[in-house]
Amino acid sequence: MSGSRSILIVEDEPLIAMMLEDFLHSLGHEVSGSCDSVSSALEAVEKIDFDLAILDVNLKGENVWPVATALREKGTPFVLASGGHVDPPPAEFKNAPMIEKPYTIDRVTPIIEAAFAS
Repeated sequence: MSGSRSILIVEDEPLIAMMLEDFLHSLGHEVSGSCDSVSSALEAVEKIDFDLAILDVNLKGENVWPVATALREKGTPFVLASGGHVDPPPAEFKNAPMIEKPYTIDRVTPIIEAAFAS
């Protein structure tokens, strides 16, 4: 691992967000915030400093693409997270690192590193 990162979690399922937060803490990372909607995530992108975001692609039935676009414009790396049964990402995000749910601690570190490498 390249060191501690400050990470924004964008996830609409509270238990999944808490589990991911625990994984990130145990790996030595800081969680800069947790958002459960596109609007709260867009606000966080504007107001909170962080190194990386992990974005659930479907937030309460709403696609996370506006958040991914805002992060890309800002130059902030992100990981897309999917529980399956969703459409593929738009072409502009097809090469973004993706992690499948359920999260496992052994898959979190490599995907974080992949986000910084891309």
